[in-house]
Amino acid sequence: MAVISIDAGTTGIRAFVVDRGGAPVARAYREFAQHFPRPGWIEHDAEEIWSTTVTVLAEAAGLLAELLPGEAVDAIGITNQRETAVAWDARTGLPRHRAVVWQDRRTADRCEQLESDGHLPRIRALTGLVLDPYFSASKFEWLLTDGGVAADDDLRLGTVDSWLLWKLTGGSAAAGAVHATDPSNASRTMLYDISDRRWSSELCELFGVPIGALPEVRPSCGVFGLTAADGPLGGGIPVSGIAGDQQAALFGQACLSPGMAKNTYGTGSFVLLNVGAECPAPVDGLLTTVAWEIPTRVFDDVAGPGGADGSDGSVGSDGSATVTHYALEGAIFVTGAAVQWLRDGLGIIAEASEVGPLAASVDDTGGVFVVPAFAGLGAPDWDPYARGTVVGITRGTTRAHIARAVVEAMAFQTRDVVRSMTDATGVDLAELRVDGGAAAMDLLLQVQADQLGVPVVRSAVAETTALGAALLAGLGAGVWSSAAELAANWRADARVPPSTDPERLTAADAGHRMWRRAVTRSLAWADGG
Repeated sequence: MAVISIDAGTTGIRAFVVDRGGAPVARAYREFAQHFPRPGWIEHDAEEIWSTTVTVLAEAAGLLAELLPGEAVDAIGITNQRETAVAWDARTGLPRHRAVVWQDRRTADRCEQLESDGHLPRIRALTGLVLDPYFSASKFEWLLTDGGVAADDDLRLGTVDSWLLWKLTGGSAAAGAVHATDPSNASRTMLYDISDRRWSSELCELFGVPIGALPEVRPSCGVFGLTAADGPLGGGIPVSGIAGDQQAALFGQACLSPGMAKNTYGTGSFVLLNVGAECPAPVDGLLTTVAWEIPTRVFDDVAGPGGADGSDGSVGSDGSATVTHYALEGAIFVTGAAVQWLRDGLGIIAEASEVGPLAASVDDTGGVFVVPAFAGLGAPDWDPYARGTVVGITRGTTRAHIARAVVEAMAFQTRDVVRSMTDATGVDLAELRVDGGAAAMDLLLQVQADQLGVPVVRSAVAETTALGAALLAGLGAGVWSSAAELAANWRADARVPPSTDPERLTAADAGHRMWRRAVTRSLAWADGG
């Protein structure tokens, strides 16, 4: 018995297989191309995303057959880069335009216009989001206007999870392909009412998006559809779990009770704080998002949101009562991507794995600060016109200082977000659970603990995003019965407490103050402000 998840990231696709105990047994990964037609524009070929998915699924299934002969794949989960906008044809199953990626800034002027016209308060109230090109709505609008995509009966719009579900379940309307998503992804489009948990006709009209082209929103945990017979794993396998990447990581980190938080150091960094089953009011500088919608019975033996609050009146595909949980999110656009910049842009390192040892080879940054605002700044500053800035360079600056400044920027940005969360909720974190590629750096964990003043705990499974999707799928297919069963399996790889040296903590606070000065230098750069 095994569950496989598809982790469709920003730069590549991972297939991830876990066994009955939730332990990883096989994985495969392939990158796909990034397209930059203009400065600030980033696109993906959705068909290449699909073909890469087919490749890694086949590779992972082959590894599973070698390692655990006779084991079948019982369920498939999907997790994905959330806000990337995909448009395709229901009849042909082919994309109608390259997908517009979540990092893309082409609609910054449109978002600014909408804010000037007074739409921000209403959008905040309905969606929990800010008016920023990060989200899907203005991307869909651009595809339907400047992108030349026709709004006809065959149009399908969605995020990457919807696209992959469509392809897995047939690839065309004639084959009965399923067009659906879950609330965690829907809540990132800026078209979804997170309180009423449905597409907002008001916002669809504002952005000119035909509501009929959007996917059906179903609970995150439950059978969405069955794989087609000609698919990469064969037919009849339930696709039974879907969640946006950061919500999947929150689940994979077993942050199941209010007050628990995680940070994923990926291409960007995303801090999520579980706030339970009551949708909170908007918080300045932060996003309110749906964490997941799951059968209430799954949480019956977990202290916190599910067991305490019960059903919210929704039902899953099997007729069972469900509960929706919410999270506060701080979205940091660039962290791991800054390491790629050191490698590909500056040539300071040859492999991403070199950045940790290089950064640790110096005791400090020598006064250098890197603000990696390559695609604007996200939480808590939210400035699409900010641009990357390096300050404090002297003749004595070396590549090691710059590498350390990039690592420290990850911790500084996370501190900014966590401080906003604790100020808004009045709840101080007991710890921060971390994952993602950069979390492998012990230096980063220590710097982060010193900046936050709480332990930083690294998951024993680095790929918690893929793990979370697999666990959701297994719950949806009946492989596991409760969240408590999954939480009991969670293990830490490292627990790093903050320093007890007063001088070191004073230096950490001083470094953060200088970081904030550096951030002010980056703001409004692209608009001449």
